[in-house]
Amino acid sequence: MTALTDLFGYTELLSDAESAKLADLRALLEERARPQLAQWWEQGECPAHLRSDLAALRLEDDPALLDGRDLPRALYLGFRHFELARFDMSIGTLYGGQVAMFRTLIRKGGSAEQVARWDPHIPSFAFTGCFALTEPDHGSDVAGSLTTTAVRDGDEWRITGRKRWIGNAALSDVVVVVARDSADGNAKAFVVPREADGVSLEDIRGKIALRMVRNADIVLDDVRVAETDRLGRIDSFRDIAAILADLRYVAGWNAAGLQAGAYEAALRYTRSREQFGRPIAGFQLVQEKLARMLGNATATLAMAVRLTALRDAGTAEELHSALTKTWAADRARETVALAREVCGAEGIRVDSDVARYFADAEALYTFEGTHEINSLIVGRAITGLSAFTR
Repeated sequence: MTALTDLFGYTELLSDAESAKLADLRALLEERARPQLAQWWEQGECPAHLRSDLAALRLEDDPALLDGRDLPRALYLGFRHFELARFDMSIGTLYGGQVAMFRTLIRKGGSAEQVARWDPHIPSFAFTGCFALTEPDHGSDVAGSLTTTAVRDGDEWRITGRKRWIGNAALSDVVVVVARDSADGNAKAFVVPREADGVSLEDIRGKIALRMVRNADIVLDDVRVAETDRLGRIDSFRDIAAILADLRYVAGWNAAGLQAGAYEAALRYTRSREQFGRPIAGFQLVQEKLARMLGNATATLAMAVRLTALRDAGTAEELHSALTKTWAADRARETVALAREVCGAEGIRVDSDVARYFADAEALYTFEGTHEINSLIVGRAITGLSAFTR
């Protein structure tokens, strides 16, 4: 990270081992991904082969990072998300969907036996998975409107339903499917083999954002799953919401990284592009836009760092993560628009980098809770009055 991107020196909070590991990540991305990045994005091609390269870095389980803990520090993990988003959000999803989302589901939702069985194999990608919650007709309201059902049948469950927008599904060994227990009406989570009888997947094509991510539509037709593969510590949607809340701080880091990448790409371009006999970076109005971009990226990073500290201290509330997500994603939209603007026509070309950030900001704006839902969560907290309709 350049000094200008980290204007207030938040990386100084990292240990030498953590900083070195992030430097290794940056070097790998530049060497192994940069040369083909624009082509992959334009063609919507998922660079799944990068998973082995990323796993070899041991970004999660290097003893130098753990220092006696079972996980690295949350601050380091935040900066890891930052670095991946700064380079490319699709590659960040390829990696983070496995080691952040899927691993957290197993570690927090699984029984002790399940964690012991699966968790050691997740950072190396020897055992891969994804999370299937949203449905074709239910996103924000899925908690109360879940239509995928699970019927107990002796020592097995029979699952029927549909899921949509499931990232990394086609690349995963298993899919963690959330379904409503037909007996008690509560949400349960099941580790379903991707190739189980009755499971069918179809990639979602035609996306303008996160083009390299393989999002899927999934149909489950009377799929049989053993009771031993039901996540043992998830007995209601409240349990699922608690796990998602534990991960929500990541949204701020992604927004900060995305903005840093867009700002740096815009700065590179404006320094090299000449008009009227001089680099356009020397024009007043261009500098004003660059300053706003840097301000947005810096403020978002500050919010992400502080939210992570509150999370570590056990004092973070839903208000904190909701405000961070809705504000940071809004700033990200503004930042990438300014970056596109100062790059002119070149800003809509994939080779400029700015186009990727511009498009991916739209996905960031929507996932991890929409702007409207997060705004209402904040509004309820600060007024004491709920504006939700149900």
